Amino acid sequence: MPAFDHFAAIAPLYARVAYSKVGIMRELAALPVSGRLLDVGGGTGRVSSAIRDLVDEVVIADVSYGMLDKAPRATLQPVCGGSESLPFADSSFERVIMVDALHHVIHHADSAREMFRVLKPGGLLVIEEPDIRTFGVKLIALAEKLLLMRSHFLTPDQIVKLFVDGEKNIRTEDGTAWVIVRK
Repeated sequence: MPAFDHFAAIAPLYARVAYSKVGIMRELAALPVSGRLLDVGGGTGRVSSAIRDLVDEVVIADVSYGMLDKAPRATLQPVCGGSESLPFADSSFERVIMVDALHHVIHHADSAREMFRVLKPGGLLVIEEPDIRTFGVKLIALAEKLLLMRSHFLTPDQIVKLFVDGEKNIRTEDGTAWVIVRK
């Protein structure tokens, strides 16, 4: 983790920003579903809170204590941990999501392997990322580099290639890309 935790610094603001793509996430993750959902890099739980009523249990894994501290513990279970080495048993979750976080991890392939590992057979993994092929996202990527946020954006095709197994699909819309993997 870098010496300065950018995410802890923005956590109070981030927790107040509503997640606007609930309908798309509901569709792509085939929600509602009985069972557990893991929100990798879920920070304050802003996405998980928006879909909490569509699953039995939600676990948020994030490396930033400052972000997790803002998560509503009454409805979400925060766990401090990195996406490259998730602290869960194999096949633990019916759904795994990662929203606007893959570009912040250091080892993309390790994160993909871990998310797929903890997904139950037949389960769905949905990664939502800004689409780096668009001009606006290229500006965001530049700004994050200037802020020393170690961001490294991947194209949707590059994200798909991180997964050796599973049925993979891509959806793009308005500067956002979703990669969906069924185990």
